[in-house]
Amino acid sequence: MTKNKTAPGVFKAVKKNGSVYYRASLTFKGRHISLGSFETEASAAAAYTEGSALLSSGNREENERLMLSYPSLRILPYEKFISLLNFKDNGIYAPNPIYIRRSFIEYHLCPGETLKFDRDDLFYFSSHKIMKRGGHYFAADYGLQVNILNRFGIKNYAVKDRDYYFINGDNTDFRRSNIEIVNRYNGVSQKNKKGKTVYRAVIHIKGNFIIGDYEDEITAAIAYNKAADILKKNGISKAWEYNDIADIDELKLKQIYDTVKISEKIISLNNLQN
Repeated sequence: MTKNKTAPGVFKAVKKNGSVYYRASLTFKGRHISLGSFETEASAAAAYTEGSALLSSGNREENERLMLSYPSLRILPYEKFISLLNFKDNGIYAPNPIYIRRSFIEYHLCPGETLKFDRDDLFYFSSHKIMKRGGHYFAADYGLQVNILNRFGIKNYAVKDRDYYFINGDNTDFRRSNIEIVNRYNGVSQKNKKGKTVYRAVIHIKGNFIIGDYEDEITAAIAYNKAADILKKNGISKAWEYNDIADIDELKLKQIYDTVKISEKIISLNNLQN
């Protein structure tokens, strides 16, 4: 980037291919903040003017109205718009579009779509960008896209309203007090059997096969793992996702594994093609 300064807060820069672009930035409370890159000096200058106006705007109520009126602000990217308002109101600058409330944080994914998290999640989501794909939310983590549900103990294979649900019905409210996990393990679900809650283990081969019904979810999860081992020994190859059981010690786990009963139908399956 060259040192050729043009309009206030705007710097002329040159790409590797020789084309010119403009960067806008400002300083607020001793922090230098980049506002982004723009094709023209005029748009970069407008971004600087817009950013300066936001940082000198009124109280929180006025800022609430500004959030709702974002579509009328055409220059600053939405993420930067939220970051600046949060810095002004809360004194914390986050590069991601986070706005801090009294008891939770908001992640403003786009105008009209806001996710809620506990304040304890501020550090993580300040540095991990959220994306949406196929109705699911992912965080960029060391080059991977990780389903944000994993952060709350929900597995990738979990089904909403069967394995977990949002207590207040708001699918964008990821505060831990709002997430109820019903089934924690792969292949395990709660069933009502003659007025009693049991945990049914089911494994998919070429269709679903019932492994058995068990008194607790850990036993059912271990039964699932044992059934997968038996099927593999019988020549049935499939990439089952084993349950990671960390709630009991290894001795107890082995004891349950050795004694848990598996459906005879599972045991007798032999060389079934996927």
